[in-house]
Amino acid sequence: MTPAELASVVLAAAHAVFEQRGLDRAALPASTVVERPRNPEHGDYASTLALQLSKKVGVPPRELATALADELGRAAGVKSVEIAGPGFLNIRLDAAAAGQLARVIVEAGAEYGRSDRLAGEKINLEFVSANPTGPVHIGGVRWAAVGDALSRLLRATGADVGTEYYFNDAGSQIDRFARSLLAASKGEPAPEDGYGGAYIAEIATEVQARRPEVRSLDDDAAQEVFRVEGVALMFDEIRTSLRDFGVEFDTYFNEKDLHDRGELDLALNRLREQGHLYESEGATWLRTTDFGDDKDRVLRKSNGEWTYFAADCAYYLDKRERGFERVVIMLGADHHGYIGRMKAMSACFGDDPERNLEILIGQLVNLLRDGAPMRMSKRAGTVITLEDLVDAIGVDAARYALARYSSDSPIDIDIELWTRATRDNPVYYVQYVAARTAGVARNAAEVGLVPGDADTFRPELLAHEKENELLKALAQFPAVVATAAELREPHRVARYLEESVASSYHRFYDNCRVLPLGDEKITDLHRARLWLNNATRTVIANGLYLLGVAAPERM
Repeated sequence: MTPAELASVVLAAAHAVFEQRGLDRAALPASTVVERPRNPEHGDYASTLALQLSKKVGVPPRELATALADELGRAAGVKSVEIAGPGFLNIRLDAAAAGQLARVIVEAGAEYGRSDRLAGEKINLEFVSANPTGPVHIGGVRWAAVGDALSRLLRATGADVGTEYYFNDAGSQIDRFARSLLAASKGEPAPEDGYGGAYIAEIATEVQARRPEVRSLDDDAAQEVFRVEGVALMFDEIRTSLRDFGVEFDTYFNEKDLHDRGELDLALNRLREQGHLYESEGATWLRTTDFGDDKDRVLRKSNGEWTYFAADCAYYLDKRERGFERVVIMLGADHHGYIGRMKAMSACFGDDPERNLEILIGQLVNLLRDGAPMRMSKRAGTVITLEDLVDAIGVDAARYALARYSSDSPIDIDIELWTRATRDNPVYYVQYVAARTAGVARNAAEVGLVPGDADTFRPELLAHEKENELLKALAQFPAVVATAAELREPHRVARYLEESVASSYHRFYDNCRVLPLGDEKITDLHRARLWLNNATRTVIANGLYLLGVAAPERM
């Protein structure tokens, strides 16, 4: 019995109690939930339904809990119900009902854990969005791992998600990039406000190979060639790096297109219609202080130039005009100050900032070698890049390490730890279970042990304490996925895989032998345990998929 099935049984019991007592059934919720008690001695699941309904119907919670317990105790699959405290229901399932979960999981396969919790939500998820002036640095890599995992979680819970990468290919940073390439082509040092690193010289050389005539152009014309060609090469490199990291975007959006299509003027006019623009000292301002910002923001300078914030406004409007009800933007730690102005901007367009715009801030990442932070990339010169991280610990470990922690917490990634083939390496610990469950299934097939069909599966045989513990861990997966999606916290999946599934499986494996020994006859218990083994493999594989990490069959 899954938690969702048990919740339905609890709700059915409540309907019966209300009918017996003549209580107003309109007070009953459309659905309810059951949770695992913190203390396993309190039962398999717990419900607070009696406490939730007590005030609505004027019945003391413990009296209502007693009636619910009596009704639930007669339900198929429920072994016992105890009342705790003011009206908590602690529920124990019989072995057959608990063990059926193994069959449910195996038969559901890749669908187990998915739900329609966020069905109907259309979400634009923008992440990474590094400037095309250099390789993706380690802060951007964190968002690549977390953002991609979050997109998988949102889709797994029914949301319609569009992932997006915003290329800031207009503005002064692109001019500095072009000047740096021009200087490198001449063998000169980078401009004082320019970009350094070996990658600048590499791109300058590639541009000259593609456009040899650039050598004969004057500086202004040559700089324009380096700008166009250099940005294109940097785009390609960023996209390739992210693709190799397992991250593909639905849309790559260029800031320059906003300018070329006149979308900044469109945004300006929309804000003017809303009554939030004013002119001062020759500049055009947005009155964001009306919605809590610390100061009003310039959209167009007195010299006619657009500000970066004007492009932010136009880009937000573009997303909303494309039908996205919720715009989620992931930004680095140095962008915390953007939250107030972006929320105010959303309100200036007439939107609800709490509903239509969501900004997530990610904290810093340090890569440690021999206990000391690595500060310099051989190629980028000033920062640690995606390639540096992957070269050090590999794609799977990098993605897992970055998604394993709450994004609002700084993290240190110890190269020695994340490359160890030991249980203290979290990704190895989880992937080892994936490989072990696959190995058990292979070895079972070699000795003629197969699960059999669902009709011959005897779930009541899964009565051992460690089998029950593992079943309860596997049962929580759908709730973990839903919570991680709703709270935008992929790390919950990683911690669940480590602390609940992997740890429970190891204890099951050590105490409950799946394969027959020697000439031992294959029994229904062996088959039942193989179902449970294969169910564990399914949950581990599904969970790792949500993190963008492989579930190996061998290690």
